[in-house]
Amino acid sequence: MDPEEPTQTPAEFRYSCYTLFILMVVYIVNFIDRQILAILNEEIKGDLGLTDAQMGFLYGTAFAVFYALFCIPLGRLADVWIRRTLVAYAVAFWSLATALSGFARNFFELGAARIAVGVGEAATGPCAYSLLSDSFVPARRATVIAILTSGIYVGAGLGIFVGGQIVQRWNDAFPVGTAPFGFAGWQIAFFVIGLPGLVLALWVRTLREPPRGAMDGIISPPEPHPFREFGAELFAVLPGFSIVNLYRRGASRKALIANVVALIGFSLAAWLFIGIFDNPAQWIALAIGFYATMSWAQGLALRDPPTATLILKSRAWVLFVLGISLLGFSTYGLAYFTAPFFIRYHSVPIGELGFTLGGITAAFGFLGVTTGGFAADYWRARHPCGRLYVAIIAALLPIPIGFWMLYTTSTTLAFMLNAVVAFTGAAWLGVGGSTVTDLVLPRMRGSATAVYILAITLLGQAIGPFTVGLISDLTGDLRNGLVVALCVNLVAATLIVLAARYLVEDERSLRERARAAGETFA
Repeated sequence: MDPEEPTQTPAEFRYSCYTLFILMVVYIVNFIDRQILAILNEEIKGDLGLTDAQMGFLYGTAFAVFYALFCIPLGRLADVWIRRTLVAYAVAFWSLATALSGFARNFFELGAARIAVGVGEAATGPCAYSLLSDSFVPARRATVIAILTSGIYVGAGLGIFVGGQIVQRWNDAFPVGTAPFGFAGWQIAFFVIGLPGLVLALWVRTLREPPRGAMDGIISPPEPHPFREFGAELFAVLPGFSIVNLYRRGASRKALIANVVALIGFSLAAWLFIGIFDNPAQWIALAIGFYATMSWAQGLALRDPPTATLILKSRAWVLFVLGISLLGFSTYGLAYFTAPFFIRYHSVPIGELGFTLGGITAAFGFLGVTTGGFAADYWRARHPCGRLYVAIIAALLPIPIGFWMLYTTSTTLAFMLNAVVAFTGAAWLGVGGSTVTDLVLPRMRGSATAVYILAITLLGQAIGPFTVGLISDLTGDLRNGLVVALCVNLVAATLIVLAARYLVEDERSLRERARAAGETFA
């Protein structure tokens, strides 16, 4: 063992594992609340008279854009405030918003509720990644992040299972027109899964806060004004306030003009796409998201040049995150529309589908993310780019298997092939979280994770499910949209291969580049 490698006593390690367990439960509940919409898709679509593109918007864009935007200021707050408290408040907020989704009576009301869920869940990733990076030694991080993110698939599987069971039993108990207060089964499902999160919030609040940076030997002093920092980040992303923020921070005339040009450009692009594809909510939300992201990046370069340098000027970091984001495009598109696929093309009843597909998602997603994490750490110990090789394999393997799943006429075989797709689609998650935090300093991990999540959310979740749904609407065949999602993995693999070319040098020069950008070390 490296003599400078930090160590933990058995008691400290056990408490770190306890922290990991609670945060994994948070992730499980998080993704139950997200993924339940997939199994409820056909019920909501029929009840509210929506299209596949609109359902893709509700699952993806409505949630994702506001999740991504608030991930930035909340990621900064995770870097400077009490992370366990922030997570507790976030869990309570999104759980209440999920329960309120059950009262929605139209597209706009359900969209507003999904936006609220996205805002609430935005604090989870930055806080969890930062807490666990300060709770475990660096050599265990890919495994730890993989275990944490396995909660995604346990939660997604439980969401599909619980949602299917609730709808089936409610519909069996109350035929059309006889349900109490006129509630449909999908509305009851939102009530049932949302309210228990309020209890979880109290449990999270009991966690101990680990010293920031101790596991890396780079102790970060506490921030005296954490909410001032949060407010500055919030101003940096809110359209209308962001340009004022740039002006107050001394942005050059060139930077201000670039910001205005970007605002006009994104607005015109949204107008153009609305004219071509309709669905105004999708294009307006995306324009807001991309403009706010650009404004935030300009502000970051002004107020924290070292963080901006390590995140935005590292070729390995940028290429890797772009590649992983396109994997998110495929993963989210497939994850949402797999349940409707089995209902439409294999006529599987919703209760049975919830049990089977939920079990596959939970079991093979969990195996994929944990196996991928162990393999990434094992391979990394033998080659600096080992983790990235796992992501490349995870990008390429689902393509032929996914095509086979979509076009086989055997329902049993399709479920078996879906297990392989779920496994490989999960294998890259631990790789992503560990790689983006390894390429920055400890004080920057919350912000780096926020940018990573922002990219996956905007390029993956906000675009992937909507694109699959839009292609389904335009062609009349959902499989066409799912085929496009699978083919995007080829581009993702190419970008990750390019990132591997620069990874070693960017890790070696980490402190040197930070110091050149103005960072000081104790």
